[in-house]
Amino acid sequence: GNQRNTHIGLYDLQTKQNEHLYMFEKDLRIISCSVNNERTLLAVSFCQYTEEERVSRLLQSVSKYLTLLIEIHPINNVRVLKAVDSCVRVQFLYPVEGRNTSTGSRLLLVSEDKYIEQFDIHVVAEEEHKVVIQNTGQLPRARVADDLIWAQWDMMEQRLFYIVPKESRSTLKCVQFYPDENFNSILESLLDISVNGTQLKLVNFGYDYCEDQDVASKSLNLQVFTSKAGGLCVCCSLPSDIPGEIRYSIYFLHKGYNKTFTVSLERTELKEVAFMNLDYYVAAYLPGQFLHLLNIQHPDLLCYSLFLTGKNARIDMLQNCSIRSPLTSTVLDCHVGSMYAVSISDSALLQFLQNSKQDSERLAALHCALLHFQHREDLEMQIIWWISENLSTCHSFDPIQEFIIASLYCRMCPETHNLDKLLPYTSLLDWIGIIPGVTCATDIISLPVLEFQTSKGFWEKLNSNLESVKYAEPHLHYHNNLLRREWRSILIGLLLCSFGDFCLFINQREERKTTAYLRNIFENAKKVLSHLDTWDSEERLVPLFQEEDYQQQLLMGLMVAQLKDHLMRHLQYVGKKKIDQIVLDYVANLLNLVHRIMKEVWRRYQLHSCTFCFDERGSAREFAVFHIMSRILEAANGMCMPLPPGFHTLHLGLGVRCLPLHTLLHYIDSGVLHLTETCVRKLLRDLDDTEENEKLKFSIVMRLPEALGQKVRQFWNHPINANLIARKYVRLLLEKLGNRQCSRPIPERASVPVEFLPLNYLTNMLAEIEDQGVHPYEKQDHVNVRFVEETALKHTMMLLGLKYS
Repeated sequence: GNQRNTHIGLYDLQTKQNEHLYMFEKDLRIISCSVNNERTLLAVSFCQYTEEERVSRLLQSVSKYLTLLIEIHPINNVRVLKAVDSCVRVQFLYPVEGRNTSTGSRLLLVSEDKYIEQFDIHVVAEEEHKVVIQNTGQLPRARVADDLIWAQWDMMEQRLFYIVPKESRSTLKCVQFYPDENFNSILESLLDISVNGTQLKLVNFGYDYCEDQDVASKSLNLQVFTSKAGGLCVCCSLPSDIPGEIRYSIYFLHKGYNKTFTVSLERTELKEVAFMNLDYYVAAYLPGQFLHLLNIQHPDLLCYSLFLTGKNARIDMLQNCSIRSPLTSTVLDCHVGSMYAVSISDSALLQFLQNSKQDSERLAALHCALLHFQHREDLEMQIIWWISENLSTCHSFDPIQEFIIASLYCRMCPETHNLDKLLPYTSLLDWIGIIPGVTCATDIISLPVLEFQTSKGFWEKLNSNLESVKYAEPHLHYHNNLLRREWRSILIGLLLCSFGDFCLFINQREERKTTAYLRNIFENAKKVLSHLDTWDSEERLVPLFQEEDYQQQLLMGLMVAQLKDHLMRHLQYVGKKKIDQIVLDYVANLLNLVHRIMKEVWRRYQLHSCTFCFDERGSAREFAVFHIMSRILEAANGMCMPLPPGFHTLHLGLGVRCLPLHTLLHYIDSGVLHLTETCVRKLLRDLDDTEENEKLKFSIVMRLPEALGQKVRQFWNHPINANLIARKYVRLLLEKLGNRQCSRPIPERASVPVEFLPLNYLTNMLAEIEDQGVHPYEKQDHVNVRFVEETALKHTMMLLGLKYS
């Protein structure tokens, strides 16, 4: 104030006002102060004089630092807690949120002499609501920690992290304070950090500019960050004697390894890296040089690390290294005494994704965006548009696969505890990409030791993370290897016989694959599709989900069965009903994501929802959509994931419209395009029989599987098709006959005899086989010996150039 008084106030975040607590009638250099939860007691630590004043005044017997406990409800007694020559920091405990009344408070005193103790302060209410300290003598105290060289206070969770030296290494410890006025050491972890010659460094105990500047170069630049998912990271800036080289380490204690990064810069005056906690990410920040975001949950692959430089790394408000991150997504600028909320900018992240030139940047930005933009359709739409434009520019990863898997992971994992350790989060098994100018060394470290009986919240999740590391975490994630093998073995059956015979084929092949097993698989698929219908009742823009696709339903059902088995092995405590729901949600979300991609692509290229006609060629927009659908199919095959029913029909329809015949047939032969009953039937029925169309139809019909061919050939009334059917019928009858000889007289036939002995002999033999009850085309009554005879005569007359009557 103007009268050289020192005022202490409390800033209220709601009213944006300072509440006045206490005033000293002189100018003091306050080191630390804290008010209890009830706002009845104030603890203050301050320096009584400077070293120069002490020498000049010859005050040899007066302590340099004084720590006071003051009654402020109302302002009344003042008690001296410490009068020493070493600096002291104070911090009241707030073990229960929202506690308004209490008979006692607990106060931490952190001494520059490298110890921490706790004072128990009991108060009583006197007349006119006056609150005074009950203890007349010394306050009860308990030693919390000794011989520490670094300490950090977690104000939200009431935890104290501190480091003590131990031979050539250091030990990180954590003390948890509880509402019942107890505390205990709950964590120990060895750190390979040199502490020789370092001075005590305190984090989140208030900031004294003069003192902190004096010891900054002699103390650890280190912070501990926790995340809601049970992540525990130690971030440390390391010294380097090489000009332009910056080194820092991130200890991912919940994963059991440490990553040390070395960044080479052309020139920089700053050497100390500042760290920020963004919950999902840890940020290493060197103002004006770089901003490094590291994914806390999945730090194993560097493709999740977003390394920004230049203007992308600029945080306008923070241009110095004297910053702390006392809370998640919060930064304190110690130079100016301002606190800021820190978040990832939606527009800046999208712009960075769109402008990125390297796969490492694209992949990291894509995952960061999917994690950050959860359930926000407008931003998800822009990501899909970016994917559709960059399918050919991403060389080391498939953006469609990453979009689908990462989106599923972000949507599903919040549903159930530990689900994040069982579902896949990337399609990449490893990452060989590098970040230019950055080298990374990974070291395996000892897992932290936790000591608690029963605990919930963060400690429970951290313990779960550590248990998954012990049991080889990568093997816990669901993988499609088994699904792919099962799918391929069943596909062999689909290729060999019709769907009507498929159940019999399954029965004969393996005892496990019984008709009941197959029926259960298709029941799973029906549940997925009906579950999906409840989400999207409006008319769909893209013509999907409008037909039955048995192959895709089979894959859906298999995926449901195998994912259910996987989760049941590791989530037994959840219950079968809940796991059934999780699996249905997962597969339905997968199909919905593919439909979402298709819908945005459809909308962007302004295609209509009507079924395609084959009497005109496709546009350039349709060809672009066809290319995107081919990449979706490629991504699905790579992950062995089902596609929405109708996808292959739509894809084939676009192919017929957009591709020249030789390219179309090449795509069919190579498995890119799948012949579906719906599309082939429409093609045979709608296209007239011009020379070009006949060539197309004939090429398609010749490539049809046997079962599908029997169904759809009847829709093409053409001599070529009749000839194919007759030849197939004869071949099947002769195969049934085998080596048997005709032993009885050839029966007379009702039809008019043809004076062509070879044909007569063939038709009589086929008729005998028919009379024995053999009929390959039971569902097509018109296909018989008479049909074969007429087709043969028509074909012969056509070859001779004669007219058949």
